[in-house]
Amino acid sequence: MVCTTTGSPKYRSLPSAEAVYEQAASENFPVASRLLPARVRADLMAVYGFARLTDDIGDESGGDRVAHLEWLEHELERAARGEASHPVMRRIGATITARDLPLQPFRDLIEANRRDQTVLRYQTFEDLVGYCRLSANPVGRLVLEIFGAATSDRLALSDDVCTGLQVVEHLQDVAEDLAQDRVYLPSADLEAAGCDESDLAAAHAGPGLRRVVSLESARARALLFSGVPLAASLPFSARVAVASFAAGGLAALDAIEAADFDVLAHRCRPRPGRFAARLALVLAAPVSTRTTPRPWPARVGTVS
Repeated sequence: MVCTTTGSPKYRSLPSAEAVYEQAASENFPVASRLLPARVRADLMAVYGFARLTDDIGDESGGDRVAHLEWLEHELERAARGEASHPVMRRIGATITARDLPLQPFRDLIEANRRDQTVLRYQTFEDLVGYCRLSANPVGRLVLEIFGAATSDRLALSDDVCTGLQVVEHLQDVAEDLAQDRVYLPSADLEAAGCDESDLAAAHAGPGLRRVVSLESARARALLFSGVPLAASLPFSARVAVASFAAGGLAALDAIEAADFDVLAHRCRPRPGRFAARLALVLAAPVSTRTTPRPWPARVGTVS
């Protein structure tokens, strides 16, 4: 990994700004749509950079990751004062100042990564949703702040979309997470499907794991459809950007389903054609369906 020296006495090597921002191309959705004004795109990339840097520290840094995250929280305070040392943090500091962004969503992202160091399993889907309130939802809230659209109704819909996106990412990364002794598939669902944790290390997903992945996919899909009313409530360029987030998650779920829910043997990434189709769906859904509640499935079902 390309690194750069920082002023931290505890964590002197961090991913470079280039290494952080280049990861945007591997996300399930466009991070900053070209339909947006240049200043808005720059601020969205600044938020992405902070979130990505935070995850990289929590997932990949050597040594005491909790101490490294503590450094990052202090660096956030310095960024808000225009005194940050890392270029990613200097950039987010400028966005915080220009947009008058609250610091709590940034602190929540750091806290999620602190939890990742000690909380390695989640018993229920509701427990996982609670984690997503820290690990994913703050990003959507910051996006709405940048759009000047952070009303209570929109924030609730955004939380659904971001939780759905996080669940999709967990499904794509089952093997990668297990390598760090982390399992984000709810333990209760694994048990109900007769799926042992050792099954997550196999070359192919067995019937039990595929049932669990199918269940979590259905739950994620229900949450992502909150992107329909959310996008519909926004001006055109913001509408397309937010619809793209939901469409990317839905297209990734299509790829998972096309792989028969075998996320161990297949790299389930959204295909451009499916992304375009899902984007059109989110943007064109009838108004009458945009406020329909979509509760997630409660039980492990069957996979043919």
